[in-house]
Amino acid sequence: MLAPTVIAHIAQDEQGIWAPPQSLKGHLEMVASLSGSFAGSFSSSFWGKLAGLAHDLGKSTPEWQIYIREKIGFEKEGEPERDKTLDHSSLGAVAVEQLFPIHIGRILSYIIAGHHAGLPDWEGSTASLKYRLQQGDSKYSSIPSEYIEPLIKDPLPKLPRLFNPNTLDVSFWIRMVFSCLVDGDFLDTEQYMQKEVSNLRTGFYNIEQLLKLFDSHMISLAAQATAALSVNQMRNQVLADCRTAAQLSPGLFSLTVPTGGGKTLASLGFALEHAKRFNKKRIIYVIPYTSIIEQTVDVFRNVFGDDQVIEHHSNFDSDYQSQKIRLASENWDAPIIVTTNVQFLESLYASRPGRCRKLHNIAESVVIFDEAQLLPVEFLHPILESIEQLATHYRTSLVFCTATQPSFEKSSQFPSFPGFEKGLIREIIKDVPSLFRILKRVNIELCDPNTPISWEELAARLVTYDKVLCIVSDRKSCRELYALMPPGTIHLSALMCPQHRTEIIKQIKESLKTNQPVRVISTQLVEAGVDIDFPVVFRALAGIDSIVQAAGRCNREGKLVGQLGQVILFTPARKAPPGILRKASEITEILLHEATGNFFDADLYKKYFTALYWKADSLDSHHILNLLKPDSKTMGIQFRSAAKAFTLIDDSNSETILIPYGAGKSLIERLQFIDTQMEPSARYLFRKLQRYAVSIYKNQFQALLQRGSLKEVYPKVFALQCDVEYSESVGLLVDELPSDPTAYIG
Repeated sequence: MLAPTVIAHIAQDEQGIWAPPQSLKGHLEMVASLSGSFAGSFSSSFWGKLAGLAHDLGKSTPEWQIYIREKIGFEKEGEPERDKTLDHSSLGAVAVEQLFPIHIGRILSYIIAGHHAGLPDWEGSTASLKYRLQQGDSKYSSIPSEYIEPLIKDPLPKLPRLFNPNTLDVSFWIRMVFSCLVDGDFLDTEQYMQKEVSNLRTGFYNIEQLLKLFDSHMISLAAQATAALSVNQMRNQVLADCRTAAQLSPGLFSLTVPTGGGKTLASLGFALEHAKRFNKKRIIYVIPYTSIIEQTVDVFRNVFGDDQVIEHHSNFDSDYQSQKIRLASENWDAPIIVTTNVQFLESLYASRPGRCRKLHNIAESVVIFDEAQLLPVEFLHPILESIEQLATHYRTSLVFCTATQPSFEKSSQFPSFPGFEKGLIREIIKDVPSLFRILKRVNIELCDPNTPISWEELAARLVTYDKVLCIVSDRKSCRELYALMPPGTIHLSALMCPQHRTEIIKQIKESLKTNQPVRVISTQLVEAGVDIDFPVVFRALAGIDSIVQAAGRCNREGKLVGQLGQVILFTPARKAPPGILRKASEITEILLHEATGNFFDADLYKKYFTALYWKADSLDSHHILNLLKPDSKTMGIQFRSAAKAFTLIDDSNSETILIPYGAGKSLIERLQFIDTQMEPSARYLFRKLQRYAVSIYKNQFQALLQRGSLKEVYPKVFALQCDVEYSESVGLLVDELPSDPTAYIG
């Protein structure tokens, strides 16, 4: 009589018919093969293989097999994670701790213990690795020897290199191997459970094919462009410099191009040429805000087609994309990825398998940080450390792309700054000062910083222009100034839901295109990535990077024949909100007194960012690096705590509400009738409803709730009930509510 199959997974079709079980031996071997192959990109194949062979050891025990056969009863997808006494991942962690010396066993135990629930902390709770190892000791002997032997038949694995224990080196590498394991596990399980889905993970062009499409697109653009315009001439030169620099050895690069200088397509050209030259697997384009990502994605899809660009961020509605695209967004196994700072950077510090799954595919890639000056200051130290890890140990080239290049190098003036060694970052543009001189399209006028201007005075100046943009630093100021402007003036702020803002920006562009009068009062949300082109821009005194971004909305296309655009800086009566924004404006005011008159000076930017980083309260405000530094005796690392702490958007003092604007009204109504158990349907609606959401401070939320303006339309989800409290012109009406002084940023 044949021995029964030792089961890894069991699947059931729609008719309720059971498929032959997937054997545990076959699953372990296949995951080991996949994980080992993935880890080969950073010289860790043997570690990936070992993790694959060991990750489901706990499923080999008689107890677990009885559970899946009798207690589960061949239930659909057969995952026995509900019985906490049968925690197979903890048992696998115990096994590798017993089989290998401490440093090897401990590394593997983090990875194996976390492959379902996420990389654990070493200590601090019942979910910690230390506690789980203690609880599982007694069950180790029940693992059959045939599953142990493949782990110990080869010599002990060696570390891929000498690690620096005082940096992210160890924890970053563990997370990378973990990524290889969880992706291999997901893929093999999918192949068994959903073979027809698994077979869709294909059909993308390779880098060489993408480069040919890019070249063809650029030839087409050149044929349509007005060759005589200096802007177009210099965009061609920027692209030429990018193609030349792409032949340089992999590592860190900066691409310093004035706003409107064609850096999006030029940086893509660099990435494709560099990837082809050095056999990089993919290009990852990282954008600061979800509000502007669609613009970049549209550019890329015009080049490569709709089915070749993976868009991955919190607002992405994948239901309208092909299944191939949806699958590739899970693990970034595609050549073109467009994502956000939040998605990319938080993944580098994540603990959950779903967030970590894609990490190994960042290795051997080209990563472009668009608007690099917007990397969050309070997380800058861990961000720079992770970037250095990727460049040094994971064969990744990274590009800092901006008009105002931040100072990321070590400085004798700021010895504690955790920057890169001088010379590591190579500039792509051959002659940056000349490029800025030739592409100068605006004149920046500084009003007397010692004489604040009232909103009434400012409004009187603004109405003298038919086409003018005025940018202020907070929502409240935006609302107050707008109230003083004549009818027809347009208001833009984050108190308008994303869909509303998109429609308004489209309206602005159309008015400018048809040469219609248009006056706009906005917060800084128009400064990054919004392609609008005004002849005159007013900007409240702010950080130099913000001012240069604002200037990029003025005479952007160089169409003012024989004259420069006007950018006018003024000091508002209300100071910028406390914190980094106020420090930025104060530093700018000091530097402008010292400036020689050239506002577009790279040395000025270096001085500004050096001062900004020096004045910051901390460049690692949540002590991320301390949490991830291994204890010398136990190799204790607090993975889960670090992941929780590394949250770029602090929403602890805010609430999000849904707005019945346009299609949002019917979507909210649909949400109310969805059973809370119907998770896929709810997720589908929530993705769509992100276009109709506004964040406000908790005290504002409570005030709206107390006066009956909000309704709970889903558990812990609230929608604005009264249409009159959302204005077509200014968005959510919360000005009369008491608020924190920082409540209106954005």
